[in-house]
Amino acid sequence: MLVKGTPIDKERVKNILIIQLGDIGDVVWATPTFRAVKEFYDGARVSVLVRGGTERLLAGDPSLHRIFEVKGGKGVSFHRIKKDVGLIRELRRERFDLVFDLRLDDRGAYMALLTGAPARVAQPNKNLSWRNRFFTHLVEPSVSEEPVRGAAEQSLRTVREVGVESKDSKPRIWVPAESMKRVRKLVKDEDMDETDGWITLNPFSRWRYKEWKYEKWVEIIDWLWNQHNISTVIVGAPDERKRGDYIAGRCAGRVFNLSGKTQLDELAGILSLSKLHIGVDSAAPHIAAATGTPTVIIYGPSSWRDWAPLGEEHIVIAPDCDCAPCHKKGCEGKGWSRCLEELAVDTVKQALEDRINRFVVGGRI
Repeated sequence: MLVKGTPIDKERVKNILIIQLGDIGDVVWATPTFRAVKEFYDGARVSVLVRGGTERLLAGDPSLHRIFEVKGGKGVSFHRIKKDVGLIRELRRERFDLVFDLRLDDRGAYMALLTGAPARVAQPNKNLSWRNRFFTHLVEPSVSEEPVRGAAEQSLRTVREVGVESKDSKPRIWVPAESMKRVRKLVKDEDMDETDGWITLNPFSRWRYKEWKYEKWVEIIDWLWNQHNISTVIVGAPDERKRGDYIAGRCAGRVFNLSGKTQLDELAGILSLSKLHIGVDSAAPHIAAATGTPTVIIYGPSSWRDWAPLGEEHIVIAPDCDCAPCHKKGCEGKGWSRCLEELAVDTVKQALEDRINRFVVGGRI
């Protein structure tokens, strides 16, 4: 429902900016919104503004005209705005007709205002009432009788309220040909066998209380090799490489550690070639699912209902205990989670066995 502003004349909209200044997963889940806006405003140019570091994931998206990036972390300050002066000038030169801000924070609101676009749309933030004045249009998503599942729907609800129709809420990432060329060179250099394939594994999270014991991952990797003759490829960020070495060094099975060896677009390429992805609650499963790879995701204290990929090719392993999800940073705030500590290796093996039989041996969807 439109609670501020008048209906937007669709025919006059020729140049659009969508702002999504969230983390990697937020950007992945916003891709259905990018497509929906492009399809609805047929013939209009659609550009996006994202946080620096996430732009590589969108480089191959055919619905996007340009990708702009802001530097630095979250939040806003005079110093940060001063650093963004060049970007703001570039955005103003685009003369956007319409801007959507998909988040509720202050930085996106400032950037939306400073574009000078005559129509600026967002959901209201009741805790930042001053922020709401930066937008010409405010929308309150319609209340659904059924719980809204999937983070993609959260973004789509913003644009739907101004008439945008969406046919597909499934996130998608296109890996550019140049990126795939670098990926295949890396695969060759690492002596990985693309013909036989592999399962990718991301055991790491920014928050340790979301991680499973590394020794249990060693058991899984060895089981995949001994039982199924499947190699494992560990993926992660540069600061996770030593932890990847720790896991790989304790494995008897065939394993490769690519942590820190890929940019985001190349990581997407590796994941797209994977037979299956398994990991904890982090960015990698979202990317894998968006490239079409089946996933097995382990959740602990955080809720999977809003974030887990939808579809029969994806499965969630959630703790069987009354206290989960608790949404806390570990038990008693100590940075570790009992629900994950007690998760049995056999439980994970059972989920993997099912996925392997359906999507690896039987072929990918």
